[in-house]
Amino acid sequence: MKPVRIQFILMVVSLLFLLSEARANETYNVINKAEKLIFDFKNTDEIKNWQIVNDGVMGGLSESEIVFRNNLIIFKGIVSLENNGGFASMRTLPRSYELDGYNGILLRVKGDGKKYQFRIRTNDRFDGISYRYQFETQPNTWTIVSVPFHECVPVFRGRILENLKPLHPEKIQQIGFLISNKKAEKFQLEIDWIRSYK
Repeated sequence: MKPVRIQFILMVVSLLFLLSEARANETYNVINKAEKLIFDFKNTDEIKNWQIVNDGVMGGLSESEIVFRNNLIIFKGIVSLENNGGFASMRTLPRSYELDGYNGILLRVKGDGKKYQFRIRTNDRFDGISYRYQFETQPNTWTIVSVPFHECVPVFRGRILENLKPLHPEKIQQIGFLISNKKAEKFQLEIDWIRSYK
């Protein structure tokens, strides 16, 4: 094979390699821009952004806590039905999440086989309307849960509200998790990260 032809082939191969690398970088950038990290719990200070809200606010006796361990946040406790109770929850302190243009939330969680709710609030109030998305967990198995904003249902104290406008992501100020399965039970939900997606 002539040296000129070899050089030409090497040049074509190099060009193809550079093009494929550029495409890979472009794809990575598109994926990167399509998701926004909200929490990954690698910073222990992030636990300060969360608070517990149980049925004790209505006289119930459920107990729960937030534990930070190995770059994870763990929501665990006991739901009690005594004194008209029946729920435990954790949620963030109010702030703007700047999610205009995003379509939903992704959660990487490990549960205990129980059903949980992801809750979203569009104001800074302690009580009031929230939007819920229910999801099942697999015992001791990491799963990624997709929470499409258009599937989040407006509720107030467990009752579904009709004729309300759909959730506007740019107004989101609080997010959280709640368990309320109408039975007394222990629970534990581990959360690795929370992201939004387009």
